[in-house]
Amino acid sequence: MHNATMRKRVHHLLASGQTVSEVSRQTGVSRSTVKAWRDHPEHVSLRVASCPRCLEIPDLPEPHDKYAYLLGLYLGDGCITIVGDPSKHVWSLRIMCADAWPGLREECAQALRSIRPGNKVRMIAKQGCTEVNSFSKHWPHLFPQHGPGKKHNRLIKLEAWQREIVEAHPGRFVRGLMHSDGYRGTNRVRRHFNGSDHWYEYPRYLFVNESQDILELCEEALDLLDVAWRRSEPNTVSVARREAVERLDEFVGPKY
Repeated sequence: MHNATMRKRVHHLLASGQTVSEVSRQTGVSRSTVKAWRDHPEHVSLRVASCPRCLEIPDLPEPHDKYAYLLGLYLGDGCITIVGDPSKHVWSLRIMCADAWPGLREECAQALRSIRPGNKVRMIAKQGCTEVNSFSKHWPHLFPQHGPGKKHNRLIKLEAWQREIVEAHPGRFVRGLMHSDGYRGTNRVRRHFNGSDHWYEYPRYLFVNESQDILELCEEALDLLDVAWRRSEPNTVSVARREAVERLDEFVGPKY
């Protein structure tokens, strides 16, 4: 039985103008099957999502906005680990979500379901947080930043196709980053003058990460959104100007 990835490749080759016989010879799929897929595309199961990165097909993970959000979550609080027998090449994408924000946890689960609709999403209770995960053979293809060790100890660089998605949806990417390692709160500043202390409060965003590569990706996305930022600490990106906070509120807002 052919999987959804092979079906996608067949449809791509047919769309490029190749004949049924040419596609059959190139893929090893019988002519009758190729013809059936061509004539009755509605019979292809929609429950199993193919991985566009397994083949040299210029498709991107869809929906693109959901992927941009999930990429931000993964770079912040996510990891990919092998499941069971390594020879089976099944991986778990795991995102840790604080229980204080159940809406964020559900948005994470929805993004996972959107990218891999044929794979079950699990929620595993931990102390003070919930692990939201999904098993697939394709997570390392969809998140090539996966690797041994902690992210801040290795190079984190987006592939060209990932950068294309982020540049199209920078707000969703920053939302994912802020929902993982970010914070929107009120900053209180004390000023002393005229013989007494005066306190000022204003909202601000902070994104804290030990990876300089991930911090720079956040800064690049903020630039795309025309949001002013600064490095308040070597590991912290701060958005504090009133107009910048108002602009970022359009895409992020408080955790919920």
